[in-house]
Amino acid sequence: MTETAVDAPRAGDGDGANGRGGRRGRTAALLGCGVVLAGPSALLVVRVTGLDAGTPLAVPMVLFPYGAVLSVLVLSVLSAVPVLRSRWAVAVAALVTAAHAALLVPRFVSHQEQVPPRAAELRVATLNAHVGRADPRAVVRLVRTERIDVLAVEELPAAGVAALAEAGLDHLLPHRELHPENDSSIYSRLPLTHAGPLDAGTAWPQTTADVTVGGRTVRLVAVHTYYPLGDAKRWTRDLTALASVARENGPDTVFLGDFNASLDHAPMRELLASGLTDTHAELGRGWVRTWPAGRTLLPALIPLDHVLHGFGLVGVSVGERTVPGTDHRAVVAVLALKRR
Repeated sequence: MTETAVDAPRAGDGDGANGRGGRRGRTAALLGCGVVLAGPSALLVVRVTGLDAGTPLAVPMVLFPYGAVLSVLVLSVLSAVPVLRSRWAVAVAALVTAAHAALLVPRFVSHQEQVPPRAAELRVATLNAHVGRADPRAVVRLVRTERIDVLAVEELPAAGVAALAEAGLDHLLPHRELHPENDSSIYSRLPLTHAGPLDAGTAWPQTTADVTVGGRTVRLVAVHTYYPLGDAKRWTRDLTALASVARENGPDTVFLGDFNASLDHAPMRELLASGLTDTHAELGRGWVRTWPAGRTLLPALIPLDHVLHGFGLVGVSVGERTVPGTDHRAVVAVLALKRR
């Protein structure tokens, strides 16, 4: 009788296909993480180099904070799932996340200076009226409730001016510099001086005026720039022109309106470097979304509307308000004059 030797099964003999499949799955998962991380990495490069100035890259740059969120998610997945742990993958994700954090965290930390006791205050608001579609009664309620001193309104045609007057805005803010032919207008509780269109080489003239607060003259500029999706070079020229104006205006200056830019755009950073402070970032609220508003399913995603001020003033508070009829949220800010 001949004995036939039968080898005992060895561990893993039946797992060859599964082992290869597991490796393929791990490779595919790592590749997927790399694809997701490519977006935040590209935005980071554009943010650091300023390549968005005058180029179509200005459009995706509004998503830079969302890129930071994606990089954190990728890093979390790579760190939490044992099979995906790769020294190099984790290192790259950590580097991208740290770079985003270094650029974004400062705007979430309040840098508010001490407000002098009994300092004179200026309560301002800005609203893009969406070509006059903003509910005029809601605008009047906003002004009355927030006790607004100065209101800048963008995209306000002649019909919108008439609707606001009929709703009673002229009684609350009797001093006006209205330029529906140019887009932006200024309403004020305080008398306006040296008012008119600002000829600074922007796509259309911005409206400007002076008000006296606490015995000092504060220069106001109601801003509405061109939009980068339409013409990025024209948009950049607008913000560059405003930066020149800011340098000339001095410390008691307020620029407020629809800048069509976030704090991550290079031209916007140039404007801030000209001597202006973003009130949201100053008070640690540097990622407030103001557009698009009024949509049932889509929340506001992008910060386009801002109140900027010179170093002669300090932000006391800032907030956003929803006004029916327009696709922008209003921004309301209280500014105090610093002692000289």
